[in-house]
Amino acid sequence: MATISGRTFGSDNHAGVDPAVLAALGAANSGDAVAYGEDDASKAAVARLCAAAGAREGYLVFNGTGANVLALSLLVRPYEAVICAESSHLNVDECGAPERVLGCKLLAVPTPDGKLTPDLVATRLTGLGDEHRAQPRVLQIAQATELGTCYSLTELGQLRDFGHEHGLLIYLDGARIANAAAHLGCSLSAIAACADVLSFGGTKNGALGVEAVLVMAGGLTAGGKYHRKQVMQLASKMRFLAAQIDALLDEDRWLANARAANARASQLAAALAVVPDVRVAYPVQANGVFTDVSRDLACRLLQEWPAQVWSEAPDGRRAVLRWMTAFDTAEEDVAEVAAAISEAAARTSAEAAAVQSG
Repeated sequence: MATISGRTFGSDNHAGVDPAVLAALGAANSGDAVAYGEDDASKAAVARLCAAAGAREGYLVFNGTGANVLALSLLVRPYEAVICAESSHLNVDECGAPERVLGCKLLAVPTPDGKLTPDLVATRLTGLGDEHRAQPRVLQIAQATELGTCYSLTELGQLRDFGHEHGLLIYLDGARIANAAAHLGCSLSAIAACADVLSFGGTKNGALGVEAVLVMAGGLTAGGKYHRKQVMQLASKMRFLAAQIDALLDEDRWLANARAANARASQLAAALAVVPDVRVAYPVQANGVFTDVSRDLACRLLQEWPAQVWSEAPDGRRAVLRWMTAFDTAEEDVAEVAAAISEAAARTSAEAAAVQSG
């Protein structure tokens, strides 16, 4: 697989750790500290994050799937259902964890761009009161979405209001909430205000491995710590999760990292917009660039790059590849991968022309 200075563009999970986060982990690795989050440093970090989001309670966890399962455990009962976009991580990439662990049903909704609307959500509000049907109870939103698009604050508010009017609680998957805040130019609290429970992602934004579940609505905090233990997300050495959150909050590093990643994605999209046989499939609003290319070009690129095949056309002639930037992606990295894609497109086009003329 080709890399540029170690850069793969396969996922923001491929990136290393922000040096400031590593320094914070080193500083935390001194002496003893009370376990399970009862130390002063862990309590202070959670309080800082809750204050930034306007949350009532916060729980640090290891990973995004754990955050999603813990958050939903506060909102849904086994006979209830979660309405989500068909492309959501919850539906596609969690190996059925919510269904197995919580017993709930996912009601997936096809969307053109990863974003739900009140009209789309309404299509799943069926069977209410019917004891033979799972009862819709939670509306799950990803911000940013898995397609790299972002809801505006107005759109989030409309979904919140529509959901509450129809008895739905709102869960916002914020694995890339920093990228959304950077795109919108808004505070964390502005996005958080549109949810009853949300997650705050750190792992994709410079942390070694930490996410947080933040509870906004009253009446949902009871039992949260027990749920976290049951879903195996309670860290004994919590100070090391807390240190990462602290480092990201210092001087708004969480936002600066996301801005950097978003800027590099925009740079890549602009460079690819002029490359023949490459079409940017979705608006680039976070740190993902999705390219619609011919199948031949996709095969050539995948021989050299670990880009993700996001989707394929029914006739197999075209495919959408995902390219991700990270907090530490450099302008030079983007320029080089754009040049490599352009060269591959030119070679593929020349070979196709030769076949046609021969």
